[in-house]
Amino acid sequence: MIEVRNLTRVFRTYKKQPGFWGGVKGLFRRDFEETAAAKDISFDIAEGEFVGFLGPNGAGKTTTLKMLSGLIYPTGGTARVAGFDPTRRENAYRRIFALVLGQKNQLWWDLPAIESFNLLRAIYGRPKDEWQATLDELVDLLTVREKLNVMVRELSLGERMKMELIAALLHRPRVLFLDEPTIGLDVISQKSVRQFLRDYNRKHRVTILLTSHYMADIQELCERVIVIHKGEKIYDGALDRLEHAGGARKRIITFLPGNADAFPAAWVSAHGETHRTDDGKFTVRVPGEKVVAVSQEILTAGPVADITIEEVPLEDVIAELFNAQA
Repeated sequence: MIEVRNLTRVFRTYKKQPGFWGGVKGLFRRDFEETAAAKDISFDIAEGEFVGFLGPNGAGKTTTLKMLSGLIYPTGGTARVAGFDPTRRENAYRRIFALVLGQKNQLWWDLPAIESFNLLRAIYGRPKDEWQATLDELVDLLTVREKLNVMVRELSLGERMKMELIAALLHRPRVLFLDEPTIGLDVISQKSVRQFLRDYNRKHRVTILLTSHYMADIQELCERVIVIHKGEKIYDGALDRLEHAGGARKRIITFLPGNADAFPAAWVSAHGETHRTDDGKFTVRVPGEKVVAVSQEILTAGPVADITIEEVPLEDVIAELFNAQA
């Protein structure tokens, strides 16, 4: 469904010298700086896949989505979405994809959402009965039927995002690009949006490319992730293999009774990456095959109030990938 080959986008920005005279000099001679927001990115996404697109701020995630949407032109490389070239901006292509930007709205703030939905029906030329059936399905799935006639600016952030998703899906797109759809939402709203996206993807086989800084979004929705850093792809594969790409796979959390200094300093240094706090908490990161042996050493090294073994958070694993590429 999505084929990307060596996609590159370079932005050229003017470097203004400080002060009044810097502005005057800029009238006659300007210095420019080139920044590669995306560099030779390649990947394929099959129909119906739900793929996470990860990276720190400024990595090029939104730029890539905008190139796939035809909003900006690539400097180099090619992209095909459902057989279309996004750079040509054909009407037939615009009818089969949708882009949702978590920090930008497509709905009219001073009108009820239903008015914007009616406008979108006219824009896409959807038959009224088909449009009504789709609308009924979406508002019931997102439980916002009673909010359809409320002005958008009077809706909560979570309700507005649900309306944005409805607006994006009313024309039944085959491809959906989501850029931070849960940003700023409370925990309950995030869960509701995630549940909706999961169910909708399974029911309609929509191909979805999702960017998010909330790792819960990625873990609950995506089996595959693409990670980019400084415009370059550094990982593309199954989510459950990402931990192995990041090194340590387990962490052992130990609480000591009383003074944290009771833990032998020699033991702490012997096991490498160990974090300790004043309240008696020690966190040790070890490969999965060493968990049992290290846990036994902890229990025999001294009195232990509590011990917990858990997976290394996905945020930490991805941070390790970024640091390795720095």
